[in-house]
Amino acid sequence: MIRVGVCGAAGRVGSTVCEAVESADDMTLAGRADPQLGVALAEILGDCEVVVDFTTPDTALENALACVRAGVHAVVGTTGWDPSPLRSERGANVFVAPNFAIGAVLMMQFAAEASKYMAKAEIIELHHDRKLDAPSGTAARTAELMDGEVPIHSVRLPGLVAHHEVIFRDVGQTLTIRHDSTDRTSFMPGVLLAIRRVGDLPESPVIGLEHLL
Repeated sequence: MIRVGVCGAAGRVGSTVCEAVESADDMTLAGRADPQLGVALAEILGDCEVVVDFTTPDTALENALACVRAGVHAVVGTTGWDPSPLRSERGANVFVAPNFAIGAVLMMQFAAEASKYMAKAEIIELHHDRKLDAPSGTAARTAELMDGEVPIHSVRLPGLVAHHEVIFRDVGQTLTIRHDSTDRTSFMPGVLLAIRRVGDLPESPVIGLEHLL
């Protein structure tokens, strides 16, 4: 059984991760950390083999460093931060993904391939109005994988979850590639896959769920 802690456990994604871990046959929920619960990450690290982090951009690096220095692997879904300082850290692995929905990863791969052949593209990303970073990590990663300059347009509205649309234009034609997460459970198969694989990563950090598929 993999002992899993969740940092940001009281949040919308974090609470869904807790439910997914509790439902998995090969995992046990070893701890929940969140300011709303009055529990700090340091209080659960000793009980965990892997910590899943869905917190905020200003705490993600600090949390990941704390995990690695405690010998605990980290799976990070928080976006809007720079994981490059982790390259010099040893002791445990860190896996980071801007999106854990398998459909979103396929959308990114399809867009990267299409950008080789279509003249121009732009990305529209839509999220709930409490999302702190813009553009989204998924949109930024998609643009990074594509050829050429790709403008990104961000929309924040109540009731949305996560939606990404890549629109391509060429002579006399338009191509649209779109992915919609209508519920946060769409991220859970990817999160559980990362929990199972993070300990065996050949290097750290690894960024992108495509490396585990």
